[in-house]
Amino acid sequence: MGKFIRLKKGFTINLAGKAASKVVEIEQPDTFVIKPTDFHGTYMPKPVVKEGDTVKAGSPLFHDKRHESIIYSAPVSGEVVEIKRGEKRKLLEIKILADKKVEYETFKKYTISEIANLSAAALKEQLLASGVWPNLIERPFGVVADPGVTPKAIHISAFDTHPLAPDYSVLYKGQDQYFQVGVDILKKFTSGNVHINTHATSEISTLFSQVKGAEVNKFSGPHPVGCVGVQIHHLDPINKGQIVWTIAPAGVIQIGKLFLNGIYDASKLVALTGSEVKNPQYYKTYTGASVKKFLQDNLKQDHVRVISGNPLTGTSVGKEGHIGFFDQQISVLPEGDYAEFVGWITPGERKLSFHRAIGLFSFLSPGKERVVDTNTHGEPRAFVQSGIFEQVVPMDILPTHLLKSILAEDIDEMEALGIYEVIEEDLALCEFVDVSKHKVQEILREGLELVQQS
Repeated sequence: MGKFIRLKKGFTINLAGKAASKVVEIEQPDTFVIKPTDFHGTYMPKPVVKEGDTVKAGSPLFHDKRHESIIYSAPVSGEVVEIKRGEKRKLLEIKILADKKVEYETFKKYTISEIANLSAAALKEQLLASGVWPNLIERPFGVVADPGVTPKAIHISAFDTHPLAPDYSVLYKGQDQYFQVGVDILKKFTSGNVHINTHATSEISTLFSQVKGAEVNKFSGPHPVGCVGVQIHHLDPINKGQIVWTIAPAGVIQIGKLFLNGIYDASKLVALTGSEVKNPQYYKTYTGASVKKFLQDNLKQDHVRVISGNPLTGTSVGKEGHIGFFDQQISVLPEGDYAEFVGWITPGERKLSFHRAIGLFSFLSPGKERVVDTNTHGEPRAFVQSGIFEQVVPMDILPTHLLKSILAEDIDEMEALGIYEVIEEDLALCEFVDVSKHKVQEILREGLELVQQS
């Protein structure tokens, strides 16, 4: 029997431009990119291909030098046209010029009854060899899971409350069998439960509500209730020395497809969202796709910011960029690169803010979708301790004090203040409401890396 948890703290950012429940097929993008920077904790990624090589979907592209068994694979077939490096020859991305028709590396296929008899070691071997393993994320630190560790539980967040988040009932329609097989496999990796965390106030898809062998929990409340770290905190908090794994529903489905179909299937639906998109809707594509064809003749104006992911935690990639490994959303917002003389303190109908003095109209009409640009309405200044962070983080931690301990590089204090329980998405709202305009997510990642290396 699952739990029901109601949260009150937080803030839902209601923006215009949500994707309509329409799935569109367009011509396949020309290029696809896999970036080691999408995977926190990857140590000195080493390419196993060179420019000019041809690959199939599921062919190894690079591996982690610390964990050489963890393979990162090509999402499509085609030619490796660029291996981009940065300072000190750090691997930044591998670009593939895609074939018109995707060809696959083949892996062993199993029936459902055969999967039930496989050992955890045999399951891990195929997950690692195929490139599906990086879907598994380890807490604390939010890094790719260590295959040699047994987590105390595995958590799957079955809903998303980020701004302009895609509808999971659209993303995963018809994937019930693959999802169930994925859950059956995940159960063999943990000594505890597989938790599927759903939203209590919305219609629960049968994909999640009727799954067998997992504990289905219900959550309600404003964002960040959909963040898996917040859910873990209220179900079974992580203490020092404990390990928990998380995985998105897309990763669970990909596991099921690997064992039932014998291929690394990187196909996905991507929601094109945002106020500056003419037709916000869903598109069929593959991991790492170029965003260019989705945006072509589909923008209301040219002065926009294109984000892989959601506006709160996503990455700006530009009109020539590519979708991140974990992202199933492209957000397009008006660019806010203009100066504002004392205008930041003036309430306005279009302004959206957690602070009532500024976002008065957003409180008077909370259900209204708003067009918001990327202007921060301020500049970095001294760290103001206002207590506002604690109002948007529904966890028993003190985010202001935690961030200050990171800036002071006080590891003991970080541990005491709960750094093991959070990653960037859990505190992203702090960055949105911060009157001091600090880069909260960057600060937190610096703290996580400092603790991990200590």
